[in-house]
Amino acid sequence: MNGPTAIAQLRKVPVRSAVRWLIVGLIAVATVINYIDRNALAVMWPEIAREVGATKDDYALLVTVFMLFYAAGQFLFGRLFDLIGTRMGFALSISVWSLSIALHAVTHSILSFSLVRAMLGVSEAGAWPGAVKANAEWFPARERALAQGVFNAGASIGAIVSAPAIAALYLWLGWRGTFVLVGVMGFLWLLPWLFVYRAGPDKHPWVSDAERRLIMEDQAGAADPAAPRRSVRELLAHRQSWGMLACRFLLDPIWWLFVSWLPIYLAETFGFDIKQIGLFAWVPFVGAMLGSLTGGWLSGRLIRAGHSVDRARKWSITLGCVVMAPALLGAVLAAEPLTAVLTIAAVLFGFQVAIGNIQTLPGDLFGGRSVGTLAGLGGLAAVAGTLITTWLVPVLTRESYAPMFMLVAALVPLSLIALWWITGPVRRLDAPSSDS
Repeated sequence: MNGPTAIAQLRKVPVRSAVRWLIVGLIAVATVINYIDRNALAVMWPEIAREVGATKDDYALLVTVFMLFYAAGQFLFGRLFDLIGTRMGFALSISVWSLSIALHAVTHSILSFSLVRAMLGVSEAGAWPGAVKANAEWFPARERALAQGVFNAGASIGAIVSAPAIAALYLWLGWRGTFVLVGVMGFLWLLPWLFVYRAGPDKHPWVSDAERRLIMEDQAGAADPAAPRRSVRELLAHRQSWGMLACRFLLDPIWWLFVSWLPIYLAETFGFDIKQIGLFAWVPFVGAMLGSLTGGWLSGRLIRAGHSVDRARKWSITLGCVVMAPALLGAVLAAEPLTAVLTIAAVLFGFQVAIGNIQTLPGDLFGGRSVGTLAGLGGLAAVAGTLITTWLVPVLTRESYAPMFMLVAALVPLSLIALWWITGPVRRLDAPSSDS
């Protein structure tokens, strides 16, 4: 039995295991650790800068170094995950990034910080193509955006807990001891990961027959290990790939603006010290966490209601953009710290509603042996856009952050143009007869 009838009957079969949700839960925890690691420098920067004699331009340089190597890591790990698989790909990525963040403790200059930030950028990049690949391997289309939302919520939770946690650790251990302790967390994560992720869904001993059928059949072959691995040129032969890349290029700078610069913004705009940053900087990422789950739930709900994957993804992305743009303009007018962080929370809510569905597109378009590569290319495009805004921040924020907020607000309607006029229909492109 094939096609929609088989899928409809599968939905009536009780699924007696939920290994796929355990897998994505572990990946979400890895993402929490990922964001604690990368945000530690920003939270402690006022004190680190005083000790090493650094400036705001030096911080922008470190962000640039991180992002350049993060871009390289996106493509490198995207291909690597397709070659060595999800289990070992994640193990390699988190091992290297945990060592990298611990090595921050022995830095004494901008040069040494640049070296460890480069190492951190390459390795932390693996989490995103790895998560998209695991999503495509373990989840049917109607659950895929929600699974991506759970993963992205991990990033938001990491951003939520990082500011107060890093501030508390700094007051206890100083900045060098803090870097060592957060590095240890990643190595501890490896123990449950290697124990739980014993195999893919086709061979995992904990997966019930019903869950395996749900995963393997409803994905229309996305997890098929015999599916061809497509080259970069073949992936980019389709307009859908270019539309996804354009959306990542235009929207991701908004997220990175606040991930990289929010503590600095609070310090410069409102005169915050590390303790005050810890009290306020987590608030916007509560909005991001809620947006991650909302965007995934909404897309899945639309698919279950009978809408196509194409329509569900595009409507959800559009809703996120409709929330995002006016909230960014509202942040320009925020004169009080509480108003500022609440307005930014609305920005990040809309961003995560949109980006979770955009990040799901590689798994909607291609089979599992090509998903990591396309997701890595998406990350590369995201970093390219982010680097441009990173270079502009020191220039545009000399008087206030209003010009920067207005600039990124203008990117939102451009991303909608890319979504609706470049992307074309969101559908599986593996068949030889697929149009480009």
